[in-house]
Amino acid sequence: MNKFTKLSLLTILLATVLFSACKKEYETIQSIDENAIQSYIKANNLNMTKASTGYYYNIITPGSGAEIKNPDSVFYSYTFKLLNGTQLTKSSTVVIPSTFLGYTDRFTIGGSSYVFTPIREVLTMLKRGGTARLILPSNMAFGRNGLESVGVGPNENILVELGVYSQSKIHQIDELQMDNFLSANSLTAVKDLSRVRYIVTQQGTGAPIFATSTLSVNYTGRLLTGTIFQASSEPTSIELASAIKGWLVLQNFKVGTKVRLFIPSDLAYGQAGRLDDTGSYYVVPPNSVLDFDVEIVSVTN
Repeated sequence: MNKFTKLSLLTILLATVLFSACKKEYETIQSIDENAIQSYIKANNLNMTKASTGYYYNIITPGSGAEIKNPDSVFYSYTFKLLNGTQLTKSSTVVIPSTFLGYTDRFTIGGSSYVFTPIREVLTMLKRGGTARLILPSNMAFGRNGLESVGVGPNENILVELGVYSQSKIHQIDELQMDNFLSANSLTAVKDLSRVRYIVTQQGTGAPIFATSTLSVNYTGRLLTGTIFQASSEPTSIELASAIKGWLVLQNFKVGTKVRLFIPSDLAYGQAGRLDDTGSYYVVPPNSVLDFDVEIVSVTN
């Protein structure tokens, strides 16, 4: 046997040993995951089903109404936890996530993007108002590296709690988001017939305002997350008829008024949202409720 043949055989043997070692380690991790998950299920007296791909799930509340299809919009909630109860990340009740059901497996966590197919599969089993939980074994979650930035160690199993909101229309979600925001911030607002909510912080006594008026205003525009997307540095002229529809509520007031407005998405930038001047990114994402502070400095009628 020549030296080349011996070297080739040695290389193949070494590769086989390494492959076997990796395979053995992977199987060992799977076994550890399985034991940990089974212990968690038993300790918490849960009745969970194991999917053919290896994750566990439990439909807590099936929900009601028509079955949700992949092309349907769905408003949902999620909470990611370790099995010891440590919370990693969760959705907001103020800015409620929405997407087509077929895209509900995509997440950005700790600055990285992930696709968790089991989450979409379990959400597919729910109807509006439904809730569920699932357990992702480590190899279907963050793997052997974990995700240190949010506190996930190597080979951690992940519990995900899911819910589908009963609301199916964006205007219903707008109302819920405004309700939740006001409640979370202990605010009380008046609801106009237009569905705009407002809080008057200073009552004006100057000239009246009409739909055809041109206003000079100081203002700050925010998303419900608190992110400022636009603000005036000095009084700015705005034709009320050309402004977003929600600003027409300013006809209720007079010059000198300071008011905070909460504007539903369809009376703001709607499904289109608003891009920056270069068209590169959204300064106002689609279907965003807006939060404005407005001071009416003067009016031209």
